[in-house]
Amino acid sequence: MAERFQDRQRGLSLKNQEPDSGPHGSGRSPKLSHPGDETEDSATFQGSSGGNCNGKSNIQSTISAGDGRYVLAERGRRTGRNLLDIGINTRQTMSHVKDHKTGSSGIPLRLMTNLFSLGLPSQWQLYQYHVDFSPEIVSRRLKVALLYSHEQILGKAKAFDGATLFLSHKMENKVTELSSETKRGELVKITITLTNQLPAGSPACIQFFNIIFNKVLKKLSMHQIGRNYYSPSDPVEVPQHKLTLWPGFAVSIMQLESQLVLCADISHKVLRNETVLEFMSDLFTRTPTERLTDTCEKELIGLVVLTRYNNKTYRIDDIDWATKPTDTFQRKNGSEVMYTDYYKQQYDIVLTDLMQPMLVSMLKSKRNDTPDAPRVVHLIPELCYLTGLTSRALADFRLMKDLSVETQLRPEQRQQRLLKLTGNIQRNQEARLELESWGMHLENQMSLTGRVIPPEKILMRDKICQPMTAADWSKDTRDAQIISVQPLERWLMLFSYRNADVAEKLLGYLKKVGYGMGFNIETPKIVQVEGSSISFLRALQLHVDPTLQLVFCVLPSNQKDNYDSIKKYLSLDNPVPSQCVQNRTLNRQNMLMSVATKIAMQMICKIGGELWAVEIPLKSLMVVGINVNKDALNKAHSVVGFVASTNSKLTRWFSRCIIQKTSTDFADCLKMCMKGAVEKWQKCNHDLPNRIVVYRDGVGDGQLRMVVDYEVPQLLNSFRETRADFSPKLSVVVVRKKCTTRFFRHSDREMQNPPLGTLVDSEATRPEWYDFYLISQVARQGTVNPTHYNVVFDDNGLKPDHMQRLTYKMCHLYYNWPGVIRVPAPCQYAHKLTFLVGQSIHREPSLELSNTLFYL
Repeated sequence: MAERFQDRQRGLSLKNQEPDSGPHGSGRSPKLSHPGDETEDSATFQGSSGGNCNGKSNIQSTISAGDGRYVLAERGRRTGRNLLDIGINTRQTMSHVKDHKTGSSGIPLRLMTNLFSLGLPSQWQLYQYHVDFSPEIVSRRLKVALLYSHEQILGKAKAFDGATLFLSHKMENKVTELSSETKRGELVKITITLTNQLPAGSPACIQFFNIIFNKVLKKLSMHQIGRNYYSPSDPVEVPQHKLTLWPGFAVSIMQLESQLVLCADISHKVLRNETVLEFMSDLFTRTPTERLTDTCEKELIGLVVLTRYNNKTYRIDDIDWATKPTDTFQRKNGSEVMYTDYYKQQYDIVLTDLMQPMLVSMLKSKRNDTPDAPRVVHLIPELCYLTGLTSRALADFRLMKDLSVETQLRPEQRQQRLLKLTGNIQRNQEARLELESWGMHLENQMSLTGRVIPPEKILMRDKICQPMTAADWSKDTRDAQIISVQPLERWLMLFSYRNADVAEKLLGYLKKVGYGMGFNIETPKIVQVEGSSISFLRALQLHVDPTLQLVFCVLPSNQKDNYDSIKKYLSLDNPVPSQCVQNRTLNRQNMLMSVATKIAMQMICKIGGELWAVEIPLKSLMVVGINVNKDALNKAHSVVGFVASTNSKLTRWFSRCIIQKTSTDFADCLKMCMKGAVEKWQKCNHDLPNRIVVYRDGVGDGQLRMVVDYEVPQLLNSFRETRADFSPKLSVVVVRKKCTTRFFRHSDREMQNPPLGTLVDSEATRPEWYDFYLISQVARQGTVNPTHYNVVFDDNGLKPDHMQRLTYKMCHLYYNWPGVIRVPAPCQYAHKLTFLVGQSIHREPSLELSNTLFYL
């Protein structure tokens, strides 16, 4: 392989590099550093460095808290899990829940959580001081040394960023003057002035506590990768797939209704026991020489690698084919050293392939870096291990099943891991003292009382069903007819010659199950083609016309290009609802009836039918689901899915998808989408809706302010532009599927998952939000993950019980599954729509399809 690498050296250099910029160039060249020469790890912290009592600041600086350095980040930077959402008080604007936001219906249920009280004194405060040095000192390190020499006065619990000092206790005087002497004998006067007293629940304090707890985890020999901390010393091997799992935790400090708590959830880091060099070697054996460079860059750029000699992760931003391990780099002290010698001296590692190229990773800019001098680091492929899973691995059923055994922990296993973490903190003297110095100590695991909402009745055309379980009511409704659907009379069935037998058999089953549902399926126009994607597309161009109700394609393989070309043509060029099914799905002979039933349900939805309903007491109600996803081809484009109900039973839907030329998850098009949905509602109901409830999914950490300040006004403005006197009552609910809070219940001396319909709206919720947790899914393996709902705007004035019950009802109306799902149906519809567009179509679908669920 060395020879093949050597062939690539000739004439190759770092991609897009300027002519005068070498690996160790100057001027506008990137600033190079080395993994072993980097400064200490940094975590981000958003706080104040002046006298502002709200803890907000636009100043970026670095805190030294003993043996670690941390960044006080500029406002707007992503500083950690949900940290930028702190301080957004939406509940105070809603008079009906300002004093009381909990419901009362349902059966009480005692629950345990993964929350631990921090046991802070009730009047605890963080004291903020401004520090001046006379004469002025530039070196932050010298400032820290001079100030920390007065530990008897400052105490052990202190954090200093070069200008601002944080203490856990209040000094006797508002202004304290100290003096220190440098090694050169120069006398320095230090003036410490009290500027602020921050309560424990303030945003700045919560972020500060997160920083302190990061230090605690480091004292337990855990390593930070991304947001979470992992234990390399306790790996779990999955040898049959050449994978290693590092167990770890996702932790955050949160201010809940009445106390400050630690939220700890289990996390795993997947590491591949394969170096980048091994990956490249395998790639080179399968790739023509002339395509080596492009193929390598396509496969590797963007991946995250781990260097096990320092347990740090880096993103591969480029491959430097011109630099090799025998080249030199400049250390921070100005000396030159070869990469081979550096690794031998620093880590006692001997590199075996001296002709391998170097990986390039862009490092985050530091405060004193100039904008035109980005910092990059060169990495040795031989020492870089790939992390995460490839798309091929994610599609490997056996691999994912084997991984789930280790990662999807049962409630009892999860509980044991959590208790082990808290026990380690208590037993580790350094970790315990770090918490105690700031007045914290971990208390017992929190328990609270939740409620189980009553089950819903499923309304069919000819009967009302009370399912045995809301998880799956397919057996309960097997003999019931769907609410409504037109006969399927004009449709096209397309399949390859080789799949003729299975396609005809499927047609027979479809007619049989359709008859039982009340869905009359006539014989379609049948077209047989060769198995290539081109032959399928040509057949569509010849036989599809606007009079068709549906196009049905049996695909010979899982080739994505074939599926994408069919969906593009039938969503853009000649808009007709389409149904695709792979041949291998139909080859399961013992499951063909079940498969045909699910396919028939999708076909009904795609031609405008209604399957089932639940009781909706509110009249003239429109429910909306919004989701935002990235386009798979162009990451600078966002795909916004907007799905709104068009009838009072919430069984018919209007769908709209907009592609924005922006890399953010903000929705710029809500005004246009809402106006279209209201016009559709008016056309179907001959009136305008009185109430609108919007479920906004796809909101990331730190984006809550954007929804409140940017998206909600768009929705309100759309009403005024629709008609001057149109002002419906609006509720906007942010839906989060990925939350770290978990709930368990005791049963037979063992922790188990709570039952379906479990709701928590007190103790584990936030005091400044009108929020609640709802469990609307069954975890057949592992621990169930609740969905968090945060009502950020509400002039509907619904009681908490009614808002919670409506949300649970909406989880019953997703027509792709006869059971409840983890989010309201319009959110899942919007997700399916954005996924189809972002993965396959990459353009906005025709509005002629907007009245059907064509994307199921």
